[in-house]
Amino acid sequence: MGTTIAGIDVHKKVLMVVVVNQGAEEAKAGARKRFGTSASELSRLRLWLIEQGVEEAVMESTAQYWRPVWMELEPCMKLHLAQAFSNRARRGRKQDFKDAERLVKRLRAEELILSFVPEPEQRAWRTMTRMKTQLARDRVRLHSQLEGLLEEMRIKLSSVISDLFGVSGRRILRALADGQTDLEKLAALGSQRLQCGKEQLIDALNAKPSAMHRRLLALYLERLQVIDMQMEELNQMVATAMKPHEDAVMRLSEVPGFGADSAQQVIAEAGPQANSFDTAAQFTSWAGTCPGKQESAEQNKSGRSAKGNKYLRRVLTEVAQAAVKAKGCHYQTVFRRLLPRLGYKQALWAIVHRLCRLVWKILHDRVRYIEQDLYRDPKAVQQRARSLARALRHLGYNVNLQMRELNPVAP
Repeated sequence: MGTTIAGIDVHKKVLMVVVVNQGAEEAKAGARKRFGTSASELSRLRLWLIEQGVEEAVMESTAQYWRPVWMELEPCMKLHLAQAFSNRARRGRKQDFKDAERLVKRLRAEELILSFVPEPEQRAWRTMTRMKTQLARDRVRLHSQLEGLLEEMRIKLSSVISDLFGVSGRRILRALADGQTDLEKLAALGSQRLQCGKEQLIDALNAKPSAMHRRLLALYLERLQVIDMQMEELNQMVATAMKPHEDAVMRLSEVPGFGADSAQQVIAEAGPQANSFDTAAQFTSWAGTCPGKQESAEQNKSGRSAKGNKYLRRVLTEVAQAAVKAKGCHYQTVFRRLLPRLGYKQALWAIVHRLCRLVWKILHDRVRYIEQDLYRDPKAVQQRARSLARALRHLGYNVNLQMRELNPVAP
């Protein structure tokens, strides 16, 4: 640890900075100064800290306001980001400069809970993948709103078509928004592969929507088009940014339940080699997928998992739900074995924990996943390989399919 450390109490408009001279036995507070948060003030802060000989700085993770400070000081010194909860003061004893000084003292005593902040490249990946996740949520919300509008129009299209945003659904909705009233022509826009018959489709569309409803429907479809365009652009941006690490994306995509998109999201959160975590146990603890421990009097009061990285937990949960449904997959076998004893939620969470450890192994040790289950259908394996290859090629990756012999040993 350096001899001079700066503690920064971060707020939206002001920064309270205290420089502490780190002695051999005790830490003595030195200069203290107040700065703004504009670009010029941040530049002035950086120059002032360099003049003071600061080698390390610690700040609180207050909302998103720490990010500009971090990016300004990152090239000049070693930085630490502490969770604000771990730097609480006693009630009635809170002062801004005292908070900054306390940050340094608790950092020295190793009492702060420090957050993991990745490198700038990985932070850019996170920004893109998290924005894509938000767009996906907006798309789901738009689907619910559109279905509500159709119910108000007395159109039961969602009862006979499984996907309103599919090819057939979009054609019919666009024609309705454009003023088409002929039920025969509207039903003819449906694909021949639809499960419902033509008579059912006509009956579901038998309504007389008003001009206001048609205009609202058109607005919903325009918003859907914008969301889909932005998601496609983000897909290409993420694929281009992760092009140097396409081998890691492909290796992770081979795991049951994973796809190109989920592999990219995991790598954006953990890194292409997961180098910041020395063991799988550390990785699962950071992700929040391992059992918790609340011990008192030699008794564990609760095994509830910690919060961890909510973005990574969400992806791994979705992957686990897909993996336990893959026929002949090892994780489906484990899930069915645990289900009677643990119930659905806990059995699924056990699969999430196993997948999290597997992710660390694949990324950190750069190994590939090989399915060892005896009952894996070769046709299903080939079908998944072709589907995954198409998805990866669509993103610009170079994929060559090669069949290999699998060791027929049950796990």
